Amino acid sequence: MSSLPRYAAPFAISLLSLALFGCLGGNDNKSNALPDIKLKSLSSAPEQVSGGDVLLSFEGDMALINNEKDQLEILLNDEKVEASRSTLRNGRYEVLITGLKEGENKLQLRHAKHGKLQEMLLTNHPITGPIFSGPQQYPFVCTVTELGKQPLVDTDASMGFPVKDASGNQIGLSKDCSIETYVEFYYRTTGNQYKLLPANRVRPADMATTTLTDGRVVDFIVRREVGTINRFIYSFATLASLDDTADTASTEYWNGRALFQFLGGVAIGHTQGRMDNRTNQSMVPEVLGKGYAVMFSTGTVTDSHYNLQVGGETALMVKEHFIKRFGTPEYTVAIGGSGGGIQQYVYSQNHPGLLDGGVPQYSYPDMVTQTIHIGDCELLEHYMDATDKDNSKWIMTKNRSWLVGLNATDAYPDPLAPYKPMLGYSTAPGMTECVPAWRGLTPLVMNPHFGGVRNQEQMQGGAMDNVDWTHYDDLRNIYGTDEDGNPRTLFDNVGVQYGLQALNDHKITPAEFLKLNSQIGGWKRPKDMAQEGFPFLGSEADVMSGKVAFDPWSKNNMLLSADGIAPAPRTKGDLKAMNAAYSSGMVFDGELNIPVIDWRHYLEDVLDMHNSHQSFSGRQRIRNKMGHSDNQLIWFTDARPHSYRPNDTRPRPNKDFDQTWQALEVLHDWITNIRKNPKKSIAENKPATAVDSCFTTEGDKIASGDDVWDGILNDKAAGACAQEFPTHTTSRMVAGGPIEGGVFKCALKPVAKALTDGTYGTWAPNLEQTQKLEAIFPEGVCDYSKADQGRPKG
Repeated sequence: MSSLPRYAAPFAISLLSLALFGCLGGNDNKSNALPDIKLKSLSSAPEQVSGGDVLLSFEGDMALINNEKDQLEILLNDEKVEASRSTLRNGRYEVLITGLKEGENKLQLRHAKHGKLQEMLLTNHPITGPIFSGPQQYPFVCTVTELGKQPLVDTDASMGFPVKDASGNQIGLSKDCSIETYVEFYYRTTGNQYKLLPANRVRPADMATTTLTDGRVVDFIVRREVGTINRFIYSFATLASLDDTADTASTEYWNGRALFQFLGGVAIGHTQGRMDNRTNQSMVPEVLGKGYAVMFSTGTVTDSHYNLQVGGETALMVKEHFIKRFGTPEYTVAIGGSGGGIQQYVYSQNHPGLLDGGVPQYSYPDMVTQTIHIGDCELLEHYMDATDKDNSKWIMTKNRSWLVGLNATDAYPDPLAPYKPMLGYSTAPGMTECVPAWRGLTPLVMNPHFGGVRNQEQMQGGAMDNVDWTHYDDLRNIYGTDEDGNPRTLFDNVGVQYGLQALNDHKITPAEFLKLNSQIGGWKRPKDMAQEGFPFLGSEADVMSGKVAFDPWSKNNMLLSADGIAPAPRTKGDLKAMNAAYSSGMVFDGELNIPVIDWRHYLEDVLDMHNSHQSFSGRQRIRNKMGHSDNQLIWFTDARPHSYRPNDTRPRPNKDFDQTWQALEVLHDWITNIRKNPKKSIAENKPATAVDSCFTTEGDKIASGDDVWDGILNDKAAGACAQEFPTHTTSRMVAGGPIEGGVFKCALKPVAKALTDGTYGTWAPNLEQTQKLEAIFPEGVCDYSKADQGRPKG
């Protein structure tokens, strides 16, 4: 197990020494009243301590504390202890107490005359975790070897990751992938690259300088500490000087602000995650150069896993140990795109105090509710390509949006279009967003046979033989298991009327609507799924020779009607899993008590998966929960292949403008106002620059104001930004669902009621059509005026 080094040499001191307090002067306290002095845990909540130490502060009147200094002592588990480090910081006294045992610890603050002033319980957890996320996932594949480090031997079992000595001989196995913490020094070059600082500390000729927020110009030297916390690889980066040593926590150039870098991707766990090739993400030059400290962990990268309970736990632990090393930040902000944006919303909801503000980039409200409509993508693509292949409407790419909701264009040819007609399927020349953005995500989430991680081939003892590669198994601690021991699942499409809006808009006929909903089908249970076909596995030659099936839709794992006539089965999700998704905080339910600037490049035209309606999905959830969305700004920056206006012939910039750094400056002013005016609301502390906005490809403002996104979440005329940047929908919105997209299992209403309440617009089904509707939807059709039935009651 790794131990975190102390960067201030331990020294024996009386608890609050004269050296620490002598600068304050005091007054005689002749009162017999109990001194109002308390200890507070700064580094974590008392029940969430990890690694055997805790940073405490003395709270109370400074003069009183100074006057009573010689009378105070701390007892840990009834034994007097000395602080390993004591510091006067931010106008308060801080002490680092070490030696906590694993489990519950009793901490007392005692006064020589008055006795016990305070008692608090601290629960200490291993640095490897967990704290609250439950049993850890095994097997767990190490990646620290890609940093040139060997994990520590920590198991006598036969399964694990091989650990080798300097000669390459195996000396044991590791199950938790811990390493000894180490420190490296880098410098930023005049060519905007990071290089390792020479060991002789001679200043390189190509070293850049940087300007701090206080105006000082200093050499751009970075101290980066790397280790393992909660089994994942973390790093702390701060500016340093040529004279700094590895055992010195460099704070001379720290401006007191901390930035947490979160990253995205999609993965199913069982890995420590990538740290190699993360230099810029773990040492964000745009902020590090101004004096920010940067925190990073592979456990807060959704390309490592999508268990945001584990991710939130990791973020808390990483910040805890940052505080113990460097002190409490003035504030902590976050940046991160896609899954990195999701984490900001989810962690702000689940862990108040972790973040003070954030810039979610290319965000979704959360991951688990994306599976609702993305799980429809291949069902609908298969329907248009195969089941309804003779319908000429589906050879027109744009028409496919009638069902999937997402954008569709001929500008990006379907790479499989040449093969589909040869194999008897229909095709369109272009693609919907489902194809380039989401194809393969359904197997990754649902199919236990489809998945894997880097380095898994190195695992020994058959560790990887029985891995269930599904999101549901990754979160089995949350979703639970059924009576057969299989992970409970979320996807449900019972009662969903696919293409309803297209029917009401007269784009598809009643007969087409009935056929679609009769034959669309659903997804098999993961336990019943088979391995994927081409293009996920194999080659074109394998398809032609019959070795691999052509199956870009994963149809082999769909629930389809055997005769092509009878209604195909729909998938029923597990209510217990849905309840758990909410109660565990995997669903962002709209609680937002920090300021955020939700920023994205507008990428609809390139069928990017980070579609723009997601910002407004999040906003509507916030409004549903809080009654307003004043704590969230939405910014778009144009990234279309042409300039920001169609009649503008200026050349497009070589690189899309990144509004993140401007957003951080606005957040600084906003958070500073909040700290100065704590009695005012977050919205009341907004600076003038904190307003909804949209920008050109060059980063110039197109429009800003409270009305620029009108028309998306209200019935007003489209605002300036809404006109400039059209949004699209999803399959569930086409089916009548809300923009917030958070309905796992819709409430059902009888078909008879739907026939009379306007559900079908001007269509008045005849007796035969009504009978078909009732056969397709024997339990009823979705009633989206009611709450998600997967939401816990009460």
